[in-house]
Amino acid sequence: MSPDRTHGHGTTAGLSRPGLRGREAEVERLRALTETVRDGEGGAVALLLGEPGIGKTALLQETVSLARARGFLVSHGRAEELHELAPLASLASGLLHGDPPLLSGTDFADLAGHHDQRVRLVERLAQLIEERSAGRPVLLAVDDVHWADPLSRFALGVLPARLLSSPVLWLLTSREDPGLYGQGPLTTTFPLRPLSATALAELARDVLGADVPARVGDLLDGAGGNPFLAAEVLSGIAATGADGPEPPERLVLGVRGRLAGLRPDTLHFLRIASVLGRAFSLADAAALCGRPAAGLAAEVDEALAAALLHDDGERLLFRHDLLRQAVYADLAPSVRRALHREAASRLVAAGRSSGDAVPHLLKSAEHGDTEAIALLGAAADDVLAVMPDLAADLAVRALELVPARTPLAYEAGERAIVALTRAGRYTQARDTGDGLLARQPPLDVFARLQCVLGDTLWHLDDVHELTRRTTTALAAVTDPAIRARLTARHALARSRGSDLGAARETGERALAEAERAGDREARVLALWGLGEIALNAGDCAAAVAHHTALSVFDPAFLPEEAVALIHMDDFDAVRRLLRTAGDLPPRPAMLSWTQGTLNMGLGRLDDADADFVTAERLEADLQVPGNLVNLRVNRGLLALLRGDREAAGEHLDVVRATVADRPNTGNHATHRYFEAVVADADGDHAAAAELLRSVQRDHPFLRWRLLRPHVVQAVGIALRGGDRRLAEDLAAQAAAHATRNPTVPTARGTAAHASALVNADHGLLERAVDILLDGPRPLPLAAASADLGRALLTSGAAAATAALTRALDLYAQAGADAEADRVRADLERATRRPGRRAGRLRPRTDQGWEALTASERKVARLIAAGHTNRSAAETLVVSPHTVNTHLVSIFRKLSVRSRVHLARVVLAEDDPGAPAGD
Repeated sequence: MSPDRTHGHGTTAGLSRPGLRGREAEVERLRALTETVRDGEGGAVALLLGEPGIGKTALLQETVSLARARGFLVSHGRAEELHELAPLASLASGLLHGDPPLLSGTDFADLAGHHDQRVRLVERLAQLIEERSAGRPVLLAVDDVHWADPLSRFALGVLPARLLSSPVLWLLTSREDPGLYGQGPLTTTFPLRPLSATALAELARDVLGADVPARVGDLLDGAGGNPFLAAEVLSGIAATGADGPEPPERLVLGVRGRLAGLRPDTLHFLRIASVLGRAFSLADAAALCGRPAAGLAAEVDEALAAALLHDDGERLLFRHDLLRQAVYADLAPSVRRALHREAASRLVAAGRSSGDAVPHLLKSAEHGDTEAIALLGAAADDVLAVMPDLAADLAVRALELVPARTPLAYEAGERAIVALTRAGRYTQARDTGDGLLARQPPLDVFARLQCVLGDTLWHLDDVHELTRRTTTALAAVTDPAIRARLTARHALARSRGSDLGAARETGERALAEAERAGDREARVLALWGLGEIALNAGDCAAAVAHHTALSVFDPAFLPEEAVALIHMDDFDAVRRLLRTAGDLPPRPAMLSWTQGTLNMGLGRLDDADADFVTAERLEADLQVPGNLVNLRVNRGLLALLRGDREAAGEHLDVVRATVADRPNTGNHATHRYFEAVVADADGDHAAAAELLRSVQRDHPFLRWRLLRPHVVQAVGIALRGGDRRLAEDLAAQAAAHATRNPTVPTARGTAAHASALVNADHGLLERAVDILLDGPRPLPLAAASADLGRALLTSGAAAATAALTRALDLYAQAGADAEADRVRADLERATRRPGRRAGRLRPRTDQGWEALTASERKVARLIAAGHTNRSAAETLVVSPHTVNTHLVSIFRKLSVRSRVHLARVVLAEDDPGAPAGD
């Protein structure tokens, strides 16, 4: 053995199995990590990395034993190579088994009820795990994560962060770093290196006894420090002596030697089994062998006796995947391919799902295989909702197998376009569709393809191309349902254009066509288009009517109805509507955006920021950051209101990068406005006015819904930049918007405010304040009151103090510290009593109890009192996602890692007798 190959080693005390020789240091670290989680120090992730046979599974099993001995509730699952189409299979394999199981059959059935949405399913799973971990720590171990199904990988990427504060230890093994982790607990990585010479010598003595032949050391050198290969070498030496070839050839030859001694039927059985994967059911192997399961008893017994298989009571397993690979590698490629194809057919004939057969088809299907095409398509449909990327891959593979210029190509192509679009692979979806269109399909097929491509082009924000294509397709279509869908797509495209009157007529025609055709998809598209057109036109009442009808017809559009109501200032209706969404809404990111928009309107800046953080995290989880620019613009504007110029700059950097990556008209307008506000705050008023002018490059300022609440601020920027004409234009737009919405106090009040600034009219400022006093938004009222107070102060009117005091109170209550400080300075001038000058608000701190927002303190107290995220959310009437966002912020500000630590902090803060600083 080579003496220079070193690795951590120590005594064998405490090791539960000889396979852990040379892993004493890792075992000790894992033991310490287990005890840290058990003792309430928060969640943790342990990742065991290394090549096959390096000892990952042995360490995982040892940690499972350690955890059980320390009172953990254990879930021990394994990902398998041929099970990637079974959603959540890798996690479920452990969740449903155990003593006791982490989840009951009823729990899992409840999860299945959320199978149509990844975020909803994972959030429900998080709630169940959180409830279990409230009474005892939990270990979630998953072996061979490199083979995990996409939904399990998604869950493993989200759940550690979601359960950050719970006593949950995640123990994962993989051949390479799977890169699953976001803002979760600290990950401890264990890269498993080859065993040291000392460990190999100890392993040799375990197998061969104290008297180890000298040649054994040279043979073990050939194992490269791999424990499994070394153990196989030693087993061979124990059986046949020290003479023979070097490993790893010894492993393959050794397996061949074992196979050569088997009966032909057993050999055939094992080769078929190697095609089914490391773990397989006897029934599947029997079906592929064409024999009854009872008739394979002799073959199974012989394979078990040869130490090639292991029986876990439910399935048969190759004792190690390297053994399966050795058997599999001994099959000729053409034989492997044929066996995989036969396995797929047998599984289907036995009544198994397409998901069971498809992994074999991916290794065997040939061009023109119609059964494979149908099964791949069915599997793509089955997994589309929860694993869209996998669905897209399956649909594309099915299309590749279809002979060109056959009707089946267009059916498979339509499925591929839909799946690719759902997966966010928009360019590939468009290219796939264009390739099919280039084949000059029949006119109705042409129209269908253009219809499904409409969704792709909408997501690409290519409304000009969408308009062109829908116009062309409408000239060819004969199917009434497809005509209605195309007309609705056309209306949606025109909602982004300048002629909104014509767009509305198109939307109304689409709705009439959808009702005549009885087509649900067309009706949804038409109502959505009409709502978008009305909101873009500033007709808020019509937008509410259309979006309410849409939400009743399809509850997934509830956020659109809520946003339309926000534009109507009907905040009470919005609150009632959001309560109906429940804790697992179908579009949680959009719902968090809506809640944030509502909180901005209510002047709850801290809560709004938390909602926007939540929405951004949910979009990042799904890898579809479609609303990132708007989220960061709003967060940047909030930061400026608070006086945090540094944070605003960070948000602006993200906006710039995102716009560069995905330029479109909406992103351009909101980005340029944010740039203008930042420039104005920095004192560069001329540049700010120039940026503000560029906001109107494509449409007037008030056309952009996100910017409507900021029209008064925009007027101020224009005036400070010396562009009176721009200020007048903006005020005129605000007046027109108020005329369209006479029942909306904010529309009327901001119009009066904007006009007052342009015309320096004190009377209009007073009117603006009077109108806004009847509205639900404190920040526009604060701004109007501040401007009125300043105007009155300039004229020497005593009423200035009352107006400025109202503005100060509103800004301070909202947390708009920068604006509050500006008004405070004006108020001090108005009172002219230096001895009574109120001090400025204390600077915000970012650490400690004082750094927590009011909502964060509520969450902290509820969690400290024993609430789960779900029950805390129900108490506060927010989503569990928002509670989790608050918890992440609380843990960071208080420098705590677990609910136990948090409870101690809350107890100290709420105990009036606690020492200062506790």
